[in-house]
Amino acid sequence: MKIHTVIVGSLEENCYILEKENKVLVIDPGDEIEKIKKVIGSKEVLGVLITHNHFDHVGALSYFNKENIYSFNNLEEKEYIIDSFKFDVIFTPGHSIDSVSYYFKEENLLFGGDFIFHLSIGRCDLPEEDYNKMLNSIRKIKKYPDNMIIYPGHGISTTLKNEIENNIYFKEV
Repeated sequence: MKIHTVIVGSLEENCYILEKENKVLVIDPGDEIEKIKKVIGSKEVLGVLITHNHFDHVGALSYFNKENIYSFNNLEEKEYIIDSFKFDVIFTPGHSIDSVSYYFKEENLLFGGDFIFHLSIGRCDLPEEDYNKMLNSIRKIKKYPDNMIIYPGHGISTTLKNEIENNIYFKEV
C-alpha cells in the first residue's frame, strides 16, 4: 500500500491518500481539493474515511460521493473490507466525541486524526472534548503492537512504542 500525505488548509492538516492497484481511500480531506485531486488523479476513490468532524478535517468532503463516506455516524467498532483495503474501526473519543481511528492490521498502521500526535495528544479543553475519555482511548490503543506506525492529523508520524516511552500523556494510564 502506498501512502500519500497531502498537507492542506490553514492548520496544515494531513490528508492521507492510501493507494492499492490504482484505487484509493482518502482519509480526512481537510481542504484544498485541487491539491488532493492532483494526487488522486485518475485513480478510483473507493471511500473517504473521516477521523472526526472538525472543520480542518472535512473541509473538502463535499467534493466526494456521499455514498462512499465513512465516519462515526455510520460505523461500528469492527473490521471493514473495501475492495483490497482491510481495516479495523476503533472509537477513540477524547479530542472529540466522534473520534475514530482506522487500524490497518496487515500493514500495522493507525490513522488517528487528532487522537495521538508525536509526543502529544489532541486537545481536550473545548466543548465536547473529554480528558478522561482520552485517557481511556490511550489505554485501549496501548494494547496494539509496539511497532505500529501512527499517522496523525497534523505533524509527523510516530510509533506506538515511541509514544509509550516518551509521551507524558501515556504515562498517566
